[in-house]
Amino acid sequence: MELCSIASGSSGNCICVGAPRSHLLVDAGISGKRIEMGLNSIGLKTCEMRAVLLTHEHIDHIAGLGVIARRYGLPIYGTKGTLDAALASTSIGKIDQALLHEIVPGREFAIGELMVHPISISHDAADPVAYMISHEDKKAAVITDLGTYDEGLVEKLQDLDILLLEANHDVRMLQTGKYPYPLKQRILGERGHLSNELSGQLLGRLLHDKLRAVLLGHLSKENNYAELAYETVRLEVAMGDNPYKADDFPISVAKRAEPSKVLCA
Repeated sequence: MELCSIASGSSGNCICVGAPRSHLLVDAGISGKRIEMGLNSIGLKTCEMRAVLLTHEHIDHIAGLGVIARRYGLPIYGTKGTLDAALASTSIGKIDQALLHEIVPGREFAIGELMVHPISISHDAADPVAYMISHEDKKAAVITDLGTYDEGLVEKLQDLDILLLEANHDVRMLQTGKYPYPLKQRILGERGHLSNELSGQLLGRLLHDKLRAVLLGHLSKENNYAELAYETVRLEVAMGDNPYKADDFPISVAKRAEPSKVLCA
């Protein structure tokens, strides 16, 4: 398995996940040109993608969807709520209905040599999901845009090899920042986004001896910065009720506007 963040942040998200003969995009929240350039930088092309998996319909996850769907005819997978909401958006234009594939959270399906497992999450969207993607005995997951987590989610995410995990905001920066009060409450709520602290606490529940790489993503441009997210998550791991130290695992932070290195397992 391999995973690369083409872009990850509050201004746009697109993640490439795959195996030697099959690659998928999780979301297409940046321009088609940027998606192509990002994929080219790791030796891939948009036309080679088997599909686009949508987590939800917010613009930072679908901004480039219409362009790449029309240009390359890529199949699009999402829950019924997500697909309906995305199609209702004026930002993506017309999409051939034949490209749309409805999925159900908890119901696994295959795309090429990859198995895709959509997982319901708590976020203020129509019917949002995160994705766990496996090939043979390797598993990668893209877990962003959730305000909270529960035991069910923790159980589903055991034994991952690669994890991209949201570390959206620093609580104090958000509380003292310029956002209007209702927006602050939305982000801090159970259908908002994971703080750095919650991200570290969730990560502590998922650590195991064979975890190969952790990539922190979906950082807020206004209420976080990479060094703070990195150090806070590491501190939560160190303080958590688990047998590991932060140095036991390679942890890095996805950049907002350029590809990460390719993480492999």
